[in-house]
Amino acid sequence: MTTLEEVRKSIEAVIGNLTPAKAQELAKSLSDPGTAKEQVSKLAADMLVWSQRSRERLKEFVSREVSSQMNSMGVATQADLDSVKKRVRDLERRAGMTASGRRSTAKKSTAKKPTAQKSEAQKPTVKKSTAKPTTAAS
Repeated sequence: MTTLEEVRKSIEAVIGNLTPAKAQELAKSLSDPGTAKEQVSKLAADMLVWSQRSRERLKEFVSREVSSQMNSMGVATQADLDSVKKRVRDLERRAGMTASGRRSTAKKSTAKKPTAQKSEAQKPTVKKSTAKPTTAAS
């Protein structure tokens, strides 16, 4: 007869990482007191295999469910993003643009631009002194 503690251990074996020692302990607790050691060992080995398989199925189920929910919400996958990046790069190449959005074929002019002459209004005015120069008397 199994107890609540044995059921809890069995569930933990499915979800957690069941070690050989824990499997052996669980197999002993589930077996009758007079069970042969070989039978307990075989039960422990079977539990390890069952635990591993159950964990893998659980991970696959969760992965599928997460993918399904993300897809239903319209979240783009990595493959979708990679496809869009490739298309943008192709369009930029065809348009002759670099990744920064600037045209790669644009040539800069090296000729000097003529400088504008300052108008009289823009030129600074210098005030001349209206005082007469004085001569020093000796």
